[in-house]
Amino acid sequence: MPKMIRNATTEDLPAILSIVNHAILHTTANYLYEPQTLTDQQKWWQDKQNKSFPVLVAQVNNEVIGFASYGTFREKIGYQFTVEHSVYVAPEYINQGIGSKLLSALIELAKSEGYHTMIGAIDAENHDSIAFHEKFGFIKAGLIKQAAFKFDRWLDLQFVQLML
Repeated sequence: MPKMIRNATTEDLPAILSIVNHAILHTTANYLYEPQTLTDQQKWWQDKQNKSFPVLVAQVNNEVIGFASYGTFREKIGYQFTVEHSVYVAPEYINQGIGSKLLSALIELAKSEGYHTMIGAIDAENHDSIAFHEKFGFIKAGLIKQAAFKFDRWLDLQFVQLML
């Protein structure tokens, strides 16, 4: 199955939206409760474009099966060399190397753009995602206990960090 990583376009937004909404409704990878609308996704896209942040997609047979992006970690100027990233893969393509291709490309892009460190914020019970990030050299950088509430329970947030 040939896989391609490329820059996203506005035509990819419905597929990205579908992947995001699956994560919102069925996982703790995203702490939103309600599915996003296409308008929400367009606003997210425009914000990425306005701030010159990348959105990459993984494609197989002309189908978008995953995406990755990074953006502002915190708004204050002192954080300008730190980015927070996200990687999402369609559920039927998990554990097929898609996330690895996306994260590798995202890390290389962040390095080439002069960023100093990349942060991930992962639900602490998502041991697979934490192990996935550790394979790329991310280290655990802090745990915020009961940072979020979803699916009728408190969730701890694990920060991971990669020095670029």
